[in-house]
Amino acid sequence: MQNASESSLVGEEYEVEVGPVAHGGHCIARTEEGRVLFVRHTLPGEKIVARVTEGEEDSRFLRADAVKILEASKDRVEAPCPYSGPGNCGGCDWQHAKPGAQRRLKGEVIAEQLQRLAGLTPEEAGWDGTVMPAEGDKLPKGEVPAWRTRVQYAIDTEGRAGLRKHRSHDVQPIDQCMIAAPGVTELGIEKQDWSQMATVEAIAATGSSDRQVILTPLPGGRLPLVELDKPVSVLRVDERDGGVHRVHGRAFVRERADGRTYRVGMGGFWQVHPQAADTLVKAVMQGLMPRKGETALDLYCGVGLFAGAIAERVGEKGAVLGIESTKRAAEDARHNLEDLDRVRIEHGKVDQVLPRTGITETDLIVLDPPRAGAGKQTVKNLAGLGARRIAYVACDPAALARDLAYFREGGYKPRTLRAFDLFPMTSHVECVAILEPAAKGV
Repeated sequence: MQNASESSLVGEEYEVEVGPVAHGGHCIARTEEGRVLFVRHTLPGEKIVARVTEGEEDSRFLRADAVKILEASKDRVEAPCPYSGPGNCGGCDWQHAKPGAQRRLKGEVIAEQLQRLAGLTPEEAGWDGTVMPAEGDKLPKGEVPAWRTRVQYAIDTEGRAGLRKHRSHDVQPIDQCMIAAPGVTELGIEKQDWSQMATVEAIAATGSSDRQVILTPLPGGRLPLVELDKPVSVLRVDERDGGVHRVHGRAFVRERADGRTYRVGMGGFWQVHPQAADTLVKAVMQGLMPRKGETALDLYCGVGLFAGAIAERVGEKGAVLGIESTKRAAEDARHNLEDLDRVRIEHGKVDQVLPRTGITETDLIVLDPPRAGAGKQTVKNLAGLGARRIAYVACDPAALARDLAYFREGGYKPRTLRAFDLFPMTSHVECVAILEPAAKGV
């Protein structure tokens, strides 16, 4: 009987022809023996040598890197980032693909997930099959969009800032992240000694000049004196309770979208791409078409982005209820929308708070759930409220597809679906689905 080390296939190499893209930033290939490989750093149609990075003799599939390209795809380019490639930084999935090809690959993943998990063709989902780039992301050849306004740096044993390798705790020290927004890069995080720190997260607001770093010390680690290249507020993560506490400067950053300013406190959630908040608000409002006097729910509402946009449009006789599970974000939402007395924000989990509200019907719903999706029971509850339209904002096409299948069971069908490339160079994609009752067109 083999022991664990003897059954490992890590390091084995296979010459393979690469098949379709799969969800997660890799493509599928099969060895001559029929073993399934999930291969990074390759593109459909290529012939490559794949080296196994994870897996054993009895594994259902193996993970691998393309370490030699024997026949390249026409969509392949030289990766602009020096830290991209097998064994290096795991932050980007598609540095080696042309921007248009990246969007096509993401579109293929969305289509596959819709078909497999929801039984929907693109036409049935109301989708034209395209993934739209964000405004300003079409750049000259060889340039990379510098879009990431939040970067969490891992710190190696020598105190150097870097990024994690793929599916690993190992740190790849870097001089600069190419996809980091200018406001992050100008802080000079990579030049500092961060000994005694586990992670350093840098945030550069796009709605203001606010800059923030959040320090997570190693157990027993002492905070350094933070002297960066630009003024910055400093927060720290408490190793005992995981709470975030202000060290100096503001405890929040100010963001702006749809003509409103939003306070985002203690490292709370805000869309990472500078154009994302406005892009998504526009897509949601175009899909919902709020009318004066209507009622609406904003679920997983964060700091109130969609609640604010809807409230502006339903007018003084309308009403909006937002529900958010993070206490600080709920407090921020109340602060951000305090001038709109038609908005109420409740703190708690959607599946617990919504039944307690006593709401039995509403005109509009927008939900922007975490990556895992809303889930069957929550979708069932929402489908029972009789909304004329529902906007579902999704950062994961698999979760979206699963929930669309649940909505179908509840009597709702997609009216339109739009996809946006708000995470260039990575495998992530944002979708906005507009749903309506299946029994009638609205």
